[in-house]
Amino acid sequence: MVSLFQLLAVSAVVMGVSQTIARERIFAPLRERLGGRETWWGYLVSCPYCVSHYVAFLLVPLTGTYGIDVVVGGRTGLLLRWFLSSLLVTVVAAFFRVLFWFVDESQGLVRRRQRTEDEEVATRRLVRRQVEREAATGEDAPAPPSPH
Repeated sequence: MVSLFQLLAVSAVVMGVSQTIARERIFAPLRERLGGRETWWGYLVSCPYCVSHYVAFLLVPLTGTYGIDVVVGGRTGLLLRWFLSSLLVTVVAAFFRVLFWFVDESQGLVRRRQRTEDEEVATRRLVRRQVEREAATGEDAPAPPSPH
């Protein structure tokens, strides 16, 4: 039986690789060549969950991460063990993807909040400079519009 650490580690790798293939710029030409999300083939490489299946199907036998044992013997048992273990890794990777999304989204909120604060500080500086220029030149504030 596979250790919990190995299951989690392979699932994390599956999540990272599938996220990279489905979302990152480096694989954009591949996704575009296959038609993006508008075609069946393009969707299969544009969906991180879909890609994680293919990556898990490849990595489970390469790493020996068979998290599920079956009682059926022979080739059928080996195939079933591989398939079910790959699905297990994919499901764990999906949970990692959700956690990753929350971390990434919270970082995005922090960045947006910082950007808003930076914009407010820049606006205050601009207003302060305009007031200082007007005071230095001795100009009065512009007259309010006359009511008609």
